[in-house]
Amino acid sequence: MAIATGIPHGGFVPRGRRAEDGRIDSRYQLVELASEDYDARTERNVVESDATLIVSIGPLKGGSLTTQRMARRHCRACLHVDLARLPTLDACERIRAWLADFDVRTLNVAGPRESTTPGIHAAVCELLREVFDPEPIPARPAPRPAE
Repeated sequence: MAIATGIPHGGFVPRGRRAEDGRIDSRYQLVELASEDYDARTERNVVESDATLIVSIGPLKGGSLTTQRMARRHCRACLHVDLARLPTLDACERIRAWLADFDVRTLNVAGPRESTTPGIHAAVCELLREVFDPEPIPARPAPRPAE
């Protein structure tokens, strides 16, 4: 989404630009770490940002929970938005207020993988578009968590 909208982006990836679905394309301006460890990548992204936004559909688990724990460990601002519990309009308002409270310039966005939470990529893209779009948005029902 950042590339398509012209928002500067960056961050860190494991050695080999490794991701669950293969190698991460070089068009993404990411720094490759010496380690293949996903937790090392997660920690670096948390530490090098002003704040971390974690978006899920359902409770945190796995790497998303690790991200939250690392933010706490490093005393970084962190907000978890569960789209199964919070309607999009409310989530947008909450995120906007949180970003303003912490004067966030560099935002780390995290959450579960598409393979474990089908639809999360599209939901996060829509949410972020609406967070940064000044036009009012209509209220929509929250997505349902995967079973």
